[in-house]
Amino acid sequence: MTQESPFACDMTAIAPEQRGAHVATIKKLFHLVRSIRELPNGYAFELLNESDVLLTAAEFIVNERLCCPFFDFALEVERESGPVWLSLTGREGVKPFIMAEVGDHLDGNVQIAKR
Repeated sequence: MTQESPFACDMTAIAPEQRGAHVATIKKLFHLVRSIRELPNGYAFELLNESDVLLTAAEFIVNERLCCPFFDFALEVERESGPVWLSLTGREGVKPFIMAEVGDHLDGNVQIAKR
């Protein structure tokens, strides 16, 4: 069995010249969140179904998986121009870490809907 990584962001996993851009991507992406669904093991963030938003979400995943290997990521694009859902999930205890990581970048009017 492999050892699980701690709930700690390892920014050294991202090349120094890319760290600033990654932080900017986090700020941009999570400021665009329209709603949040609480999941048993994390959160799903609703985003607009626009190409640039989808590309920003993919860019976020590419780098975030390096510094936070304990996250599971999912991108769901609903049919008929429905929303894009970015899910961040993981093992027990990850939910507070997710909100500590992205909460400051969310619009203050976004509410978390419990499932």
